[in-house]
Amino acid sequence: MADAANCAIANQNTPNGYYNIESMLKVILAKGAKVKICGSCADARGLKNVPLIEGTEISTMAELTSWVVNRDKVVTF
Repeated sequence: MADAANCAIANQNTPNGYYNIESMLKVILAKGAKVKICGSCADARGLKNVPLIEGTEISTMAELTSWVVNRDKVVTF
């Protein structure tokens, strides 16, 4: 959500010593995690036609709501 939508942009090139969110996302995707990006947030940041990391996808607030409602535990920050 919000500026975190930028984390799913593919081909990140960060300087040595800086976190590479793409690498981190690929690790959790390889373990079966689902990574979905808020569609409204992506649109607001011009990400509609930007290549995303393979395995991530644009989603909706309705799907986020469904995830939260259908889980026993939810992590917020």
